[in-house]
Amino acid sequence: MDDFNKESDFEAALITALQRYGWEKDVLKNPTEQDLLQNWANILFENNRDIDRLGDYPLIQEEMEDLLEQIRRLRTPLKLDGFINGKTVSITRKNPDDTLHYGKEVSLKIYDRMEIAAGQSRYQIVQQPRFVRREKVLQDRRGDLMLLINGMPVFHIELKKSSVPVIEAANQIEKYAHEGLFSGIFSLVQIFVAMNPKEALYFANPGPDGKFNPDFYFHWADLNNDPVNDWKVVAERLLSIPMAHQLVGFYTVADNSDGVLKVMRSYQYYASNKISDRVSKNDWHEGNQRGGYIWHTTGSGKTMTSFKSAQLIANSKDADKVIFLMDRIELGTQSLKEYRAFADNVDDVQETEDTITLISKLKSIDPKDTLIVSSIQKMSNIKEDAASKMRSKDLELMKSKRLVFIIDECHRSTFGEMLATIKATFPNALFFGFTGTPVFNENEQAMTTTADIFGDELHRYSIADGIRDKNVLGFDPTMVMVYKDKDLREKVALQESGAYSIEEALEDPTMSKTYYRFMSSAQVPMAGKREEDGSYV
Repeated sequence: MDDFNKESDFEAALITALQRYGWEKDVLKNPTEQDLLQNWANILFENNRDIDRLGDYPLIQEEMEDLLEQIRRLRTPLKLDGFINGKTVSITRKNPDDTLHYGKEVSLKIYDRMEIAAGQSRYQIVQQPRFVRREKVLQDRRGDLMLLINGMPVFHIELKKSSVPVIEAANQIEKYAHEGLFSGIFSLVQIFVAMNPKEALYFANPGPDGKFNPDFYFHWADLNNDPVNDWKVVAERLLSIPMAHQLVGFYTVADNSDGVLKVMRSYQYYASNKISDRVSKNDWHEGNQRGGYIWHTTGSGKTMTSFKSAQLIANSKDADKVIFLMDRIELGTQSLKEYRAFADNVDDVQETEDTITLISKLKSIDPKDTLIVSSIQKMSNIKEDAASKMRSKDLELMKSKRLVFIIDECHRSTFGEMLATIKATFPNALFFGFTGTPVFNENEQAMTTTADIFGDELHRYSIADGIRDKNVLGFDPTMVMVYKDKDLREKVALQESGAYSIEEALEDPTMSKTYYRFMSSAQVPMAGKREEDGSYV
């Protein structure tokens, strides 16, 4: 691993690495906010030269001020995430040279989450951006690096040399935020990265009203959940193109329940990626219903991961419907609310009040009916309803669709019979399970393991990983004596001697010899280990 005694050397090395992984060779050095606004205006002009947009007439300062005003009104990273991922933004044309559109509203393409490393996407590096002080008593500041996608600064990176702890870089970001530097065009920053050569943290921008919480500073990790800290590997896996584009477009979550922008942890990324990849490769006529299961420990954010998996599938159009199935009690309390909070729009997640509504949404060709939340009880009733209330044509219509079922807390034995009914009703559907406690051969219920029902394990984030990452509470193990040593020895001694009672064992010389051997700790010690102080545990 490289050591850097000067921060500037580390900065230069990181820029070179980023250029190797998809970022443009031309670096924007020491720009002011006005410079970055003009750069954004130039990119918007190049990407919107259609006759019904900007034509041959560039954006002028007043039009960019209108864009800035929209950003100021939205203000929070949560709402600005919607602005960035909304694909287009509208402005009133104020360039007098554009006589065709002058005074009219035009729509500008700003960012397409699907246009990764292709089309009109631009990836620029900013070195030492200049922040103007917001108050007279403060100093002007310079950041280390910013990464722009289509002219918008979506990543801000602070660096420290080898001898300085990475938390100092995170503290510097927090200091800049408290000084109000991430405003104007800089308020578009979605993700902060704090780095030294041996450690890197990434976290979502909490915004002007939010709090910086080290509990939500994450290390990127590999597929096996081993933290990735070497700066070269971080540049390759987290900050590279296409990963950086995907992180902003797909793996940030604007959680409307608490008004906070969230960025997914690496294990959530791997899990949702595995599911969407499995769906994209599925042969829908094969009848292989076992998509796989995700083993993520309780408290690790399974609901967000399952929602993101569904959203990725819906965006890719690799399935016609994605149905979240859960117990009716959970559905009546928390889960529907959580899914809707994660969605870009509340209407993106459809509720099903009864089986009839569920059937109508499964038949629907409206794109708004793609993500459906229902109870496993309601879904299992469809077969019964099909026999009594529904025409066979309707059932065939539903069966013909590419259906993906995502089942939360899939280990519950109570779901077994209902799940079997659903599988029989939709023989070509694909099923995925999320669980914190999978059933294996060692603890199988009714001769069925989680793999029997859902197929292969797609990703694992166990409680050991969660405790290490401080995502779940740890344990304080205490040994509790179940049996006294003497009572345990007596049972074993009788069994080994073949006697039914102590009296019988003592009367027979052969039995007596075996009995006394097992009662002696010198001859047959209890299983355990010798501690450093000499005591035996």
